[in-house]
Amino acid sequence: MDIAFIASHPDTFKTSKDSTYALILEAGYRQHCLYFIQSMDVYWDGSVRAQTRQLFLDEGQFPWYALGDAQERVLAEFDVVLLRTDPPFDMEYLYLTHLLEMAEAEGAHVVNRARAVRDFNEKLAISRFPEWIVPTLVSSSLARLQEFVVKEKQAVIKPLSEMGGSGVFLLQESDPNLHVILESITCRGSRTVMVQRFIPEISEGDKRILLVNGEAVPYALARIPAEDDFRGNLAAGGRGVARPLSRRDKAIASALGPFLRESGLFLVGLDVIGDYLTEVNVTSPTGMQEIFKQTGFNVAGMMMDAVESLFG
Repeated sequence: MDIAFIASHPDTFKTSKDSTYALILEAGYRQHCLYFIQSMDVYWDGSVRAQTRQLFLDEGQFPWYALGDAQERVLAEFDVVLLRTDPPFDMEYLYLTHLLEMAEAEGAHVVNRARAVRDFNEKLAISRFPEWIVPTLVSSSLARLQEFVVKEKQAVIKPLSEMGGSGVFLLQESDPNLHVILESITCRGSRTVMVQRFIPEISEGDKRILLVNGEAVPYALARIPAEDDFRGNLAAGGRGVARPLSRRDKAIASALGPFLRESGLFLVGLDVIGDYLTEVNVTSPTGMQEIFKQTGFNVAGMMMDAVESLFG
């Protein structure tokens, strides 16, 4: 198969934990032809094309890859295009999803599907599954947000477009700086944010549950906060511990999996704290390497099995 990866430049990969790196290696082991595309190199001139470079692996060496000469190719010529561009989901990301949707109309197989990535904001998507979430408010109103925090006593507030725990605050009803924090994170009421009831079980880990074509990986990666932080995100200093899925984890995954698959979301990372869904990650879910190293379960292999079955 010809497989194109739309991703950050390979020079930026953290090869010890990057899931895109794991997927590239797995595809390379299977003798697929690999190609690299940066998002800014996708364009339309009557067809959706991109400047592409063939990617050759040299695992164990530095650098671990080599790139071939630049070629202009129609995206529909590839067997599958894996979209692995990280948030923030800004206007350039939005434009990329429109271009990729146009490529899909020309016959390209894009994973995850462009419209689904655009439609499933990773924070707002939980509103589709109210039976699995804690009390949540999405608003830019300072008064509404403060009322919510006062009612809940403790709450977590987060921007809608960031990743890795960026811009996330733990709010206390009694904090004299509460109004100032709300002013800051909402840009004085001009930016919409999400605030949720604080879930004390965060101390046991923010669990990342990976779904591949609607099926759950049997292990979650519990991101356990550092002692001086409440955020479990690995980018914020959390420690990843792989654990078998709990009964509740399985119930959430089983309930959401078929719907997400039918929506065009082939690879999804559900975030679960305690018994509650907190996010639905659809852009570039991570955790594959940590799960493999700790349990031996090859998530990248599961992903490539599904890709080959559907598009091979």
